Amino acid sequence: MPVPARKAKDYKSDIKPVWCPGCGHFAVLAALTKAMAHLGLVKENVAVVSGIGCSSRLPAYIDSYGFHGIHGRALAAASGLKAARPDLTVIVAGGDGDGFSIGGNHFLHACRRNMDMTYIVMDNEVYGMTKGQASPTTRPTWCNSKMTPHGTGIPSFNPAAIALAAGAGFIARGYSGEPSELTRLLVEAMQHPGFSFVQVLSGCVTFRPDQRGWKELVHPFINDLPTEDRVKAAQIIQADDGKATGVIYATEFPVWQPENRTETELSELEEEFYL
Repeated sequence: MPVPARKAKDYKSDIKPVWCPGCGHFAVLAALTKAMAHLGLVKENVAVVSGIGCSSRLPAYIDSYGFHGIHGRALAAASGLKAARPDLTVIVAGGDGDGFSIGGNHFLHACRRNMDMTYIVMDNEVYGMTKGQASPTTRPTWCNSKMTPHGTGIPSFNPAAIALAAGAGFIARGYSGEPSELTRLLVEAMQHPGFSFVQVLSGCVTFRPDQRGWKELVHPFINDLPTEDRVKAAQIIQADDGKATGVIYATEFPVWQPENRTETELSELEEEFYL
């Protein structure tokens, strides 16, 4: 029998999101469920893993398997899951603080390890859940936080540049204000074999109301992209203003997956730790 066509609503759970009205994360949720419907994913074969933060609430709003982990460890948990269950579609969700600060080390090694999963980072350049501190991607001159009233004075983390240098094979940037384009990017990311990284500019209307102006600043990459040339991709990323959207870099590397997986009883593992 033919598989019935799926719709985005089929992938949404009954839990109502608690994000602030106007938060860009609503659009990311919508784009992700549309992408899942477009690909016709079987919900029981999908796992959404997250860390801590506003964006990391995402697994609760998706009707699939999900794991809400601890701060910065989403990629570590997802890697373990993918190693144990390579048949699953593994999607990792988080924010700029969770992914690039405490989770920065895991980000680097997930890029180079190249396991087949998709990492979506909702970047609003602020710690929204903990009341508006500067994050790794915050501009050094942003001074609207009581913790950094004179700005951070620290150069912003460049996610795309770091992902490229660390070895990611698929790098893209989307914008929550362009949900159709974001859906397309997520579809391509999930279809790409290996580690796919999608940075989503997802504004925080509560602590960064200035980000409403992103709508006038966001624009497509003018270059002939995506490219398979790492040098060309690096040049484009370094010349970019941080507001261009699209797939920047896409190439295929060998996908890493443990070859020898064995079933081990917990009691057997415990014996190894006896003194």
